[in-house]
Amino acid sequence: MAVTASLSCIRLHNLSPKPQHFPSHSSSSSLSSSFTQNPLQTHLQLRLQPIRSAKSNLPVIQMSLEAGVGVMGTKLGMMSYFEPDGKVVPVTVVGFREGNIVTQVKTEATDGYNAVQVGYRRVRDRKLTKPEMGHLEKAGTIPMRHLQEFRLVAVDGFEPNQKLVFEELFNEGDLVDVSGTTIGKGFQGGIKRHNFKRGPMTHGSKSHRALGSIGAGTTPGRVYKGKKMPGRMGGTKTKIRKLKIVKIDNDLRIVMIKGAVPGKPGNLLRITPAKIVGKNIPKN
Repeated sequence: MAVTASLSCIRLHNLSPKPQHFPSHSSSSSLSSSFTQNPLQTHLQLRLQPIRSAKSNLPVIQMSLEAGVGVMGTKLGMMSYFEPDGKVVPVTVVGFREGNIVTQVKTEATDGYNAVQVGYRRVRDRKLTKPEMGHLEKAGTIPMRHLQEFRLVAVDGFEPNQKLVFEELFNEGDLVDVSGTTIGKGFQGGIKRHNFKRGPMTHGSKSHRALGSIGAGTTPGRVYKGKKMPGRMGGTKTKIRKLKIVKIDNDLRIVMIKGAVPGKPGNLLRITPAKIVGKNIPKN
């Protein structure tokens, strides 16, 4: 009985609450505020904080900037251009419909970044929605189908309803980046889509244009992500960089660009000054 009583006393002594030492009022308030805050809210606050550079307190721009303001055009087709020395150059002819007018100038004070919004291709009023018409009427421009932004370092010298002239922005011999939507090919196989090789067509071969093996068996027991397989081909936005302007014809309102550009005749093209590292883009 004495041994049992002593053991019970030891257990009660171990389970008894120990004296706790609480910090001062200032530290307790900071701890209580940090622990009582919602963890999701704290995570969102950390995610929403802008990334700042080490040298300055200014936020680092994450999106890429254009080397300069550009214009939009319409692809007309391809042809051969004969240079004065007799050399034949394959060129793409790009025409311009009514448009290329500044519809909005965005600044860091009003929108958080500097950009110039440009409209292209005039359409009837009933082709646009009321919000789109109100946006264009605010700038005092004509109704236009396409609106695109050109993000710049500075937007000084631009104002709404300003006409952008191609001859004033580019010269013959300049390099430009042309982006557009490629021609859609639909659902295609591996040979056409990824340039795969086909199998033997004779000598009893049963595999002619089939894809073949797409992975191992039990290990890993699955198909790796990004495996090249049949699927939708084309119909995506693509940019062709550093194309040379061969000829600018002011009478016909066309420009000839060396090489091929995305899309079929009639497609919308976005023409911007080419980004060249060390010239208009810093090396770092």
